Amino acid sequence: MRILLIADIHANYEALETVLKVSHDRVICLGDIVDYGPDPDKCVDLMRMKGIPVIRGNHDNAVAFKVDCQCGYKYKHLSIATREYTWKILNRPEIEYLQKLPLVIKEEIDGKSLYLTHASPRSMFEYIKPETQDDEIQNMINEAAEPVETGFLIVGHSHIPMNRKLGNLTIINPGSVGQPRNGDPRASCAVFDTENGEVEYLRLDYDINSVCAKIKERMPHADELIAILRRGY
Repeated sequence: MRILLIADIHANYEALETVLKVSHDRVICLGDIVDYGPDPDKCVDLMRMKGIPVIRGNHDNAVAFKVDCQCGYKYKHLSIATREYTWKILNRPEIEYLQKLPLVIKEEIDGKSLYLTHASPRSMFEYIKPETQDDEIQNMINEAAEPVETGFLIVGHSHIPMNRKLGNLTIINPGSVGQPRNGDPRASCAVFDTENGEVEYLRLDYDINSVCAKIKERMPHADELIAILRRGY
């Protein structure tokens, strides 16, 4: 089975439409549908319409429950400002949808154990990055409510694609659909082959000019938001 892994859409509808055209059997989203982008309603509605399993990310959580997203200092002011915009755009059923999203999805497919969560098994707020030390990740796993020891740990949150081993565990991050942060502005996603355990990472061009035009027309801090999208960080 080919599972399309997507994460960190951040209200970028054009990027979301583009990655969903990738050949797949199933789609799973690792969270953060909203904030930063101009189309939170269209992104939420598309996920609902297609019945795509979605994990609640820290930005989904912040929008849903009106709490701090606990994101990094560099983008904090943008997340706060765009959240006010997001609340004006989303209707009550869309907010309730975000409130009901799970924190973890666990599956057994083709003999593979998959543990999917937004950030780390311990918290929706902490980052597992390529440079994160093994012992730090191990602590996140050991102190989780439901520890994962073998198989595949699949996360988002950092916006950086990753495939690394930690003992008997393979950690996968597909990167960000709508807000890449590793210097490549194209939409990022991954296809996980459950038969052989291999991961294919994809970077896809999308209509970024259309997204930037909507940001310019509708959103606060438009110039800064546009610059981040075009730089890819």
